[in-house]
Amino acid sequence: MEQFLCRLSPTRDDMLAQGPTPQESAAIDAHFRYLAELTEQGSVLMAGRTLVTDERAQGLVILKVTNEAQARALMLADPAVSEAVMRMELLPFRVALWSEQSP
Repeated sequence: MEQFLCRLSPTRDDMLAQGPTPQESAAIDAHFRYLAELTEQGSVLMAGRTLVTDERAQGLVILKVTNEAQARALMLADPAVSEAVMRMELLPFRVALWSEQSP
């Protein structure tokens, strides 16, 4: 199995500062449910986001999958990405250290 880091960022810079539109809000809710399902299936090791609301805002997802094609397909199927609420960047990644503590 391989690991990949997916960096997500809002396509509309002021979405977090001004609040999401109803369409963005629906996509973000679906995005969370989608990642929760992938976590239960074992494809997502970690998902989270920064707590800033400016241009530095981003989400991170660490995937454990068979190959890059599978990682890309999973992230392109993410409702926030497929509905163009977030853009994604996918990078090969390797977890070097993993804490046993939950956040």
